[in-house]
Amino acid sequence: MTDQQKRNWPKDWFGWCEVQQWLGYGLGPVLLGILLATVAATLLSCQGRTPQGSVTAYVSQDQVYAEPILAAFTTETGIKVRTIFDSEAVKTVAIANRLLAERAHPQCDVYWGNEELRTRQLLAEGLFRPTNAWAAVGYRSRRLVINTNKVSLTDVPHSLLELTNTRWQGRVAIAYPLFGTTATHFLALRQHWGQTGWSNWCAALRVNRPFLVDGNSVVVKFVERGEAFLGLTDSDDIAAAQREGAPVWGQPLDEQSLLIPNTVAVIRNSPHPAAAQRLFEYLQRREVVAGLVAARALEGNNRAEVPIPTLQPQWELLLSDLDGATATLKTIFLR
Repeated sequence: MTDQQKRNWPKDWFGWCEVQQWLGYGLGPVLLGILLATVAATLLSCQGRTPQGSVTAYVSQDQVYAEPILAAFTTETGIKVRTIFDSEAVKTVAIANRLLAERAHPQCDVYWGNEELRTRQLLAEGLFRPTNAWAAVGYRSRRLVINTNKVSLTDVPHSLLELTNTRWQGRVAIAYPLFGTTATHFLALRQHWGQTGWSNWCAALRVNRPFLVDGNSVVVKFVERGEAFLGLTDSDDIAAAQREGAPVWGQPLDEQSLLIPNTVAVIRNSPHPAAAQRLFEYLQRREVVAGLVAARALEGNNRAEVPIPTLQPQWELLLSDLDGATATLKTIFLR
């Protein structure tokens, strides 16, 4: 590992507990049925296949969505999938640390991630194979979530810059922005607004006394209960609350929104390269992504088809200056 690579790897991010997804939200049986129906045809049409070895996948996608998809892959191919899921308390962090620890003797074949920054960090560390290393799959998005009992839709902020207004003092919830999709969103905003404008906004937001909570799903719960009137979160967490009948609404996409793909990658020197390639291709299939979209685990199939301009991070620059930006966030949002 080069000195530059070490500098680009924010160890403090991997030391923190990350976003707790879906905490307290049940998966609606109708929508889960849609997802299961997507894989049912494969399951029924491929009975009796002879086992064809195994593949090991480290998975950050929610287990309730991933398991039926991986089961369908096994039925179709005969390849058994050994899975390591992250825990709710240490989303993505534990898996990333495990991949780093196993660098010299890889145990994983395929990494199925649920956000882009972590994948790009692992890529920069040389954890993935040198060619056809990874792919983005579908997308979620970062949005404002609004309690419709507390805020009229005519009064919804049209820019994140408005969150520093005194009318929202003590009324905004955000996940602690040192990790997860919140951190990625903040770092993308830094590129969009420039260092000075972004630092001033972060400082003003902190002065406005937001609720700093432990994850995007907790943001939605604060908004749902009316403890916060609005918050920054992910689209799938908004969808989960809406399934439960919560009085919440998601602000439409704009140039300050960020699209968040799932990612799939093959580990360098993986133990089962042929099986890894088959799973890598399978998880990118249109019907698999469509199942995740139907269940609202993802918001859409292809980021390139989104007609609304959104944040487009310059990833190399973002990673090269990650330590400085992270230090600023720690200083401002220290709790």
